[in-house]
Amino acid sequence: MSQNAGYFSSSIPLNTAKATTASSADVPTTRPTSLKRVLSGPALKTMLAGGAHSQPKTPTRDDSEFRDYAHSEISRDVATIKYSVVMHLTATFLRTPASIDSAHAYLASAFSVRDRLLQRWNLTNEYHDKIGAKRVYYMSLEFLIGRTFDNALLALGLREEYSKVLGDVGFCLEDIIDEERDAALGNGGLGRLAACYVDSMACSNYPGWGYGLRYKYGMFQQQILNGYQVEAPDCWLDTPNPWEFPRPDVTYPVKFYGHLVRDPHSAHRYKWESDVVYDAMAFDVPVPGYGTTNVGNIRLWSCKTNTLFDLNKFNSGDYQGATGGQVAAQILTDVLYPNDNTNDGKELRLRQEYLFCSATMQDIMARFRKTGRPLSELPDLAAIQLNDTHPTLGVPELMRILIDDEGLSWDEAWDITTRTFAFTNHTILPEAMEKWPVPMLDKILPRHMGIIYDINLFFLQKVEKQFPGDRELLSRISIIEETNPQQVRMAFLACVGSHKVNGVAAIHSDIIKQTIFKDFVRIQGVDKFINKTNGVSPRRWMNECNPDMSDLITEAVGDRSWVNDLTKVKQLEDRIEDVSFRERWWAAKQKNKERLAEYILTTTGIKVSAHALFDVQVKRIHEYKRQLMNIFSVIYRYHLLKQMSPEQREREVPRVVIFAGKAASGYWVAKQVIKLINSVAEVVNSDEEIGDVLKVVFIPDYSVTAAEVIIPASDISQHISTAGTEASGTSNMKFVLNGGIILGTVDGANIEIGEEIGEEQIFFFGCLAHEVEDFRHYLRFNQPKPDAALQTAFDMIQRNTFGDAQLFQPLIDAIMRGGDVYLLSVDFPSYIEAHKAVEEAYRNHDEWVTKSILSVARMAKFSSDRSIQEYAEEVWNIEPQPVLNCGL
Repeated sequence: MSQNAGYFSSSIPLNTAKATTASSADVPTTRPTSLKRVLSGPALKTMLAGGAHSQPKTPTRDDSEFRDYAHSEISRDVATIKYSVVMHLTATFLRTPASIDSAHAYLASAFSVRDRLLQRWNLTNEYHDKIGAKRVYYMSLEFLIGRTFDNALLALGLREEYSKVLGDVGFCLEDIIDEERDAALGNGGLGRLAACYVDSMACSNYPGWGYGLRYKYGMFQQQILNGYQVEAPDCWLDTPNPWEFPRPDVTYPVKFYGHLVRDPHSAHRYKWESDVVYDAMAFDVPVPGYGTTNVGNIRLWSCKTNTLFDLNKFNSGDYQGATGGQVAAQILTDVLYPNDNTNDGKELRLRQEYLFCSATMQDIMARFRKTGRPLSELPDLAAIQLNDTHPTLGVPELMRILIDDEGLSWDEAWDITTRTFAFTNHTILPEAMEKWPVPMLDKILPRHMGIIYDINLFFLQKVEKQFPGDRELLSRISIIEETNPQQVRMAFLACVGSHKVNGVAAIHSDIIKQTIFKDFVRIQGVDKFINKTNGVSPRRWMNECNPDMSDLITEAVGDRSWVNDLTKVKQLEDRIEDVSFRERWWAAKQKNKERLAEYILTTTGIKVSAHALFDVQVKRIHEYKRQLMNIFSVIYRYHLLKQMSPEQREREVPRVVIFAGKAASGYWVAKQVIKLINSVAEVVNSDEEIGDVLKVVFIPDYSVTAAEVIIPASDISQHISTAGTEASGTSNMKFVLNGGIILGTVDGANIEIGEEIGEEQIFFFGCLAHEVEDFRHYLRFNQPKPDAALQTAFDMIQRNTFGDAQLFQPLIDAIMRGGDVYLLSVDFPSYIEAHKAVEEAYRNHDEWVTKSILSVARMAKFSSDRSIQEYAEEVWNIEPQPVLNCGL
């Protein structure tokens, strides 16, 4: 099979484009208003008989009539929309009036919207091809995009029209929106950030694509059974997905294992021979641009085998052998982050990452070859951003293509590679810094291991000339870590192979320059290491998820231009003394809280008061994020309430403490934290003495859709990672953008948020990043001394208040005997004081509303549009390219 199997253009096949477009001339002049009449009336008969769509002229690339037809915008009137929805109901899903339900109404409506997106998608890519635009390729193993239907309707400006069409035929748009399942393409902040960035690229008219994997089951569906997390398959693709477009014409072979044959004419060129070859097939996911006709794209790879079903083995009774190759291939893109606690799990994850990188590099090179430009100009037409270390194998893969397939010398290939790649680092945690055992990498990817050895050799030789005799320096910076077995440090490989390296918040960027990349800064220069503070999309994380508050912002600004220019929300400050505006602001917040209370009742069966203070911590469950400290504080609060008289409890601020998030399937400690939270909730929520004064909720299976309900409803949100461990965070930005207040440590983007909105709008607590190592050093040799509040929480657990104490004793031991790595005992006293300050402020309603409005008004910096503009100007060297009517 050729290296470029089935690759055509970046546009969808022409016969498909014809099927997904329509002109106003195709629509009958008279249309019934009810769905039943539409399905049984003359319009349906005309459609099924051929009518306006019978025997279309076969289009060609030079057919101007076809081009005019394909590029003319589909009519936006209600009648045309209804006609389109009915066509999909009858022709795509074979529905009759008697067999239509809300699921099919959603699918037909979604396919109707997709038709419009694909038309713009085609036009965008054809235009960028024609003008030779430089593109950015954002490589991320996660894209947590959430639901698309409502977002697309808002971007196209057709929400009211579709609402009317669906209402006319007996359905409510909000119910139809709820039929869509979240795309299971990510787990946490990394995937949500990537989704925001491709959204901003589309909305800001930057030519850019995301690249990732199409997971069949995602990470997992989180279920809570007896308080424990249980993982179940997230079968999100069991029903048709209108938002992906299969591309069997874009398929690439990906090799594994095998051996190398040296090219006799070149010291650095090899032929890689392997019997294990899988195919990576593309699925395109259009990304609608709000306020522009540009449409972006996320190209996702699905793995399959190019080996046919073995009928001889099947007939001989070897049924597993007959399908073994197909199953082995499909497993690669079944699950995000397969559990790597076993050697087989590690190998699966490595092969998964390479499939992603190889297919992406081949696709980028295929698109570049179409331009006819010399290979030296690849960095002029392509900028590749590595989102964390997962795509780092793209560096040696591009080197392999340039040297082995294209015949370039090592120096030519390395110059092109380093000018093309840039790297975003997201963590300083050792367990999150990917390393691969050399024997494993050498077995699975023998060619790449050789290239990595050479990259390391030439890099170390260069450094040795620069700093002669410093053997310790060479050991510290080597891409190959001299352990047993040797390990490949992927963060170092990404750093050496990129022309820019960035952190994702000011404090994080400073820390990585002072720690993990300290030697690289000295060697390669400080200018290579920059900061790009994260941002979030105001389209999804305000305009879509918080419509009532968005309407108030529109009122203050005068129009909806703020959705694409968040600097305009500053005008909210002009309304800070407007009594009516303030009342409506709080009414919007209260409505969001009522919606969340209903969601909690539906998903957990727990009834909470929407008039309580909503205290939220939703994020991946991890020791450094310190959900454990939060639940310890809840236990202490419960203890205090139990000591009070009923009259005293009546005077307390009612509080609903809300948790959500997944623990990695192999992360035992995080799973025990989830169990403790649910055990505490069971006791507290059933205590009739406490009633609504304190409720504890764990919302299962946290997702983008759940976040869109939770985030707008928060009064305070907790971002309480140990100082210096949270790279940035993006949920903190979303909460503040929706009028919530932060309770947090002086860490990550919390710091910059405080600088922008004013520290009086944030409740900070805890030690500072530069103090952490001193505390940790002390706790290595001295037992922690928990204050009275923390000791009270320990005592209640050990008295079996929340079930068998032995289940939770390891969590206490990690603090008391394990060195308290995340400094819970150090920060707990100031954490409790911060909670008291929160309650005092919440009692002053006017002060709280002022904090809420001012926080939103000063959040412009944290738009992902700003982030993308900085990347474009300082890293990628690309410019906005809005699609123009230029005769395509």
